[in-house]
Amino acid sequence: MSKHTSFLRFLVLSSVLLSSVSYGSAGITSSFVRSEWPSIDIPLDNEVFAIPKGYNAPEQVHITQGDYDGKAVIISWVTPKESGPNKLQYGTSEKQYNFSAEGTTTNYTFYNYKSGYIHHCLVDGLEIGTGDSAREFWFQTPPKIDPDASYTFGIIGDMGQTYNSLSTLEHYMQSGGQTLLFVGDLSYADRYENNDVGIRWDSWGRFIERSAAYQPWIWTVGNHEIEYMPKMGEVRPFRNYLTRYVTPFAASKSTSPLWYSIRRASAHIIVLSSYSPFVTYTLQWRWLKEELTKVDREKTPWLIVLMHSPLYNSNVKHFMEGESMRAAFESWFVQYKVDLIFAGHVHAYERSYRFSNIHYNVSSGDRYPIFDKSAPVYITVGDGGNQEGLAVSFRDPQPDYAAFREASYGHSTLELKNRTHALYHWNRNDDGKKVPTDSVVFLNQYWASNLQRRRKLKKTNRRIATYL
Repeated sequence: MSKHTSFLRFLVLSSVLLSSVSYGSAGITSSFVRSEWPSIDIPLDNEVFAIPKGYNAPEQVHITQGDYDGKAVIISWVTPKESGPNKLQYGTSEKQYNFSAEGTTTNYTFYNYKSGYIHHCLVDGLEIGTGDSAREFWFQTPPKIDPDASYTFGIIGDMGQTYNSLSTLEHYMQSGGQTLLFVGDLSYADRYENNDVGIRWDSWGRFIERSAAYQPWIWTVGNHEIEYMPKMGEVRPFRNYLTRYVTPFAASKSTSPLWYSIRRASAHIIVLSSYSPFVTYTLQWRWLKEELTKVDREKTPWLIVLMHSPLYNSNVKHFMEGESMRAAFESWFVQYKVDLIFAGHVHAYERSYRFSNIHYNVSSGDRYPIFDKSAPVYITVGDGGNQEGLAVSFRDPQPDYAAFREASYGHSTLELKNRTHALYHWNRNDDGKKVPTDSVVFLNQYWASNLQRRRKLKKTNRRIATYL
C-alpha cells in the first residue's frame, strides 16, 4: 500500500469492471436474563439485503488482508449478470483512480443455484472503475509492523442474518474497531435447502457489506461452512465458503486457505481450522508447528489464535467438543505463551482465567485444569445472533477456569495499547442497546513477564550494591 495509515478508496462498477489478566469479574456467571428477540432470519425483502441499483451493479463487497504483513488487500465482489473485464482501478483520494490491477473471476453452481460472477483482486491500494452503477468504498491501511503500534480489533462469531445479527453488527460498527476477527459460522445458509443455500450466501454478503467493504474481516471457518449435502449431490466441503471468501494462506506458507497466519500492527494472528485434520503429522499440524517458530515477539508481541470450536467451554452446548484439538495443541500454546485464543461455536459468551491441562494423565499428574501463568486466556464469542438462538444453560458448578460467562448476544473489542498492555471489552446487545459488560486489562505474555524479571533483577542488583 502506498502509505501506512492512509485512506485508500476504490470504486466498484457494473458490468464493465475497471475495476496476564486483571481479574475484575472473577468466577462470575451473570444473572442477567436476556429478553430475547425472536431468533428468526430477517426477510429477504428487507432493506438490509437491498440489491444495489443499476444493471449488474457490484454487490457483496468485502476485503481481507492480502499478505503476511498488511501491505496488501484482497478485494472481493459479485456481479450478478455479467463478468465484465476483471480490472480494478484504485487510488488514495476520491475520484483519483491512478492505478489498476487484474483479478480473477469465477462462478459455480450448488444444486440448482447458480452464483453470480465472483471477483477477487489483490492490490496494494484501491479503487474500481467508472459507470452509471459505480459504487465507491474506502478503507484505512494499518500501521507498519511495530511492537508499540496501537490497534483495535473487533471479534464476532456465529452471526447469521437475524434481527439479533443486525443488532450485533450495528453495535460493532460504532465500536471503533479497525479490523474484524471473525471466528466462524458466517451465513447459516446450510440451514436451507436446494438453491436457497446460495441465495442466503448472497443475502449475507450484502448484509455484511456495510462493514466488510470498509475494513478487513479476517476469516475463520466454522461447521456451518462445511455444507456436505449428499442428498443434493453436493459432497465437496466448504465449497460456497472457499469460492466466496479467500484468505492470504500462501503468504504464510500454508497449504490450505482454511488455516493461515497474518501480522497486523503489533499482533501475530494465527487462524486454525477446527474441521480439518490437525492430529500429529497432518498438514495443519506441521504448518502450525513451523509457524509458531516464526513468531517474533520483539516485533509482534501480541500472539492471538482464532478457531471455531473452543478448547475450554463450560456451557452445556458443545461441552468438550474441542478436547481433541486441545490435546494436540495446548502444550504448544503454553510453550509459546499465546496471549489470547478466540473461538465461537457456543452461542454464548465466556472468558477463562489462564489455566492449562497439559499435565493431565489418567493415572498420575494433574487431572483437572490448573492455574498456569504461561497459558492463554480462552474467550468464546459465539454470540453474534444467528437463528439457532442462545445457549442459555451453563454447567453447574462453575469450573475454576471460567472467569465470566453470560448467555447474551454481543461482540468484543481488543485494543492493543502497546507492547505490554491491551484493553478488552465484551459488549452485550441488550434489546438494541450496546452495553459494556466484561472489561479486562490484559498484560502481554512476553513483554510483561520480561519487564517483571528486569525489575526484579534491578532490585536484586540494588540490594547487592548496598550490601557491598
